[in-house]
Amino acid sequence: MFDNSEKFKELREKYKSFVYESFSIINSEDEIKMKFKFTIENLTTFEPEVIISKKDLDILDGKLTENCKNAVFHIGMIELISYWKAVCSPNVIIRAGYINNEQIKWFKKLYFYGLGELFYTNGIQTNIDDFMSITCESDDKYEDVINDGNEGYLIPIGGGKDSCVTLECLKNEGNNYCLIVNPKPVTLDCAKVAGYDDSKIIKVTRRIDKNLLELNNLGYINGHTPFSSMLAFLSYFIADLIGKKYVALSNESSANESNVEGEKINHQYSKSLEFENDFRYYSKKYLKRNVEYFSFLRPLNELQIAMQFSKLEKYHQIFKSCNVGSKGEVWKWCCNCPKCLFVYIILSPFLYRKKLISIFGEDLFEREDLLETFIELTGNGETKPFECVGTFEEVCFAISKTISNLEKSLTTSIDEHGKFTNEFSHEPRDMSKDKLPYLLQYYKDNFKLSDLTVDLTKNYFEENNLTDTQNKILKEEIFDD
Repeated sequence: MFDNSEKFKELREKYKSFVYESFSIINSEDEIKMKFKFTIENLTTFEPEVIISKKDLDILDGKLTENCKNAVFHIGMIELISYWKAVCSPNVIIRAGYINNEQIKWFKKLYFYGLGELFYTNGIQTNIDDFMSITCESDDKYEDVINDGNEGYLIPIGGGKDSCVTLECLKNEGNNYCLIVNPKPVTLDCAKVAGYDDSKIIKVTRRIDKNLLELNNLGYINGHTPFSSMLAFLSYFIADLIGKKYVALSNESSANESNVEGEKINHQYSKSLEFENDFRYYSKKYLKRNVEYFSFLRPLNELQIAMQFSKLEKYHQIFKSCNVGSKGEVWKWCCNCPKCLFVYIILSPFLYRKKLISIFGEDLFEREDLLETFIELTGNGETKPFECVGTFEEVCFAISKTISNLEKSLTTSIDEHGKFTNEFSHEPRDMSKDKLPYLLQYYKDNFKLSDLTVDLTKNYFEENNLTDTQNKILKEEIFDD
């Protein structure tokens, strides 16, 4: 948490205007490059790039036409927010293309709620009316032509358990492709374990302008932006380019929960059902491609996804979700952050203990230094950690279920010598001296255990955008075992 409220006011006063100047599309033999130009008046210019590799892909040859300008212009509308946030200029001027008043209102909503975490963690007090004024100074309207022949799925993957579950559920649904932004060995390995070779993996590189990194180093305003909204526009565009009907995200029902009680501040706002519905409305009216954007896992909670993932052993030594560990040369579990602890907790009813240690390298339930994070994840702290983690209800249920599993094993596995061997420790111990792991014992001593007769793994969130066929596929995967 920072108090940048005065800096926010000073920067807005000094740098009153942020301009989306232009965009360009360069289609070469090896790649499709999208370039954008933004200006903070009296400060600097940014020229970020988004590059789609065509290597190993015959499907993109000859596909790029004038018809792509509208989609690329809109990708720029999302890119701009990462650069605007450095100074939070009160006036945003659009010169790269035309948007009407309804579109302006739509983007303001996305920007405001997508930046809710940034405002909160920087101590910035503002509102949806005053934080930004958007003015369009262009008459350039870019038309789209609908491609009626689209079929099959484009599946964005990020290397975590959720997208692995989606890959497996849809593996028999035809000629599907994966989409990976800024590929790393982990994401590529997940795709290849799922059966996708290089000819079925769309690789995208997103290059941040170095001038923004310099401003960050100088102490300008920085923080979380709604990356998943970028993924929405980008995947929608690419799906149509390669002739796919569906963009199947892996966002679950849990993404709808706020991080701050009583406030609409959600780290996962652009993964929420609200954003999904907003984007579906906007894309049908203003992008007009024959593509359906939806989250295949929306009907499920994190516990159900973890339960399903626990059966997919071929991914267990590959998948990674830790954002801290992703920043090094080798993506690994840092074992110190909320995301690592959450994934450990949510998998624990199904994999604890030996298998989880083989994944993480240690038993995180024995880590006393993770107590504060543990308390926040259970809903007993000031805020929910600003990470892609499940709901308080799911976390508490997982902890309570693991405690129940462990205690049941301890009381039913006594041998003739008064010793016991259980599936968690695989070592004989004296039952009278046995204790739960530190964090589980702390939870039992200080908080109320969940009612396990209300089984969260049996839920199904009916408010979703799946077709009847897609609902049938998912229900068979989750409930027929």
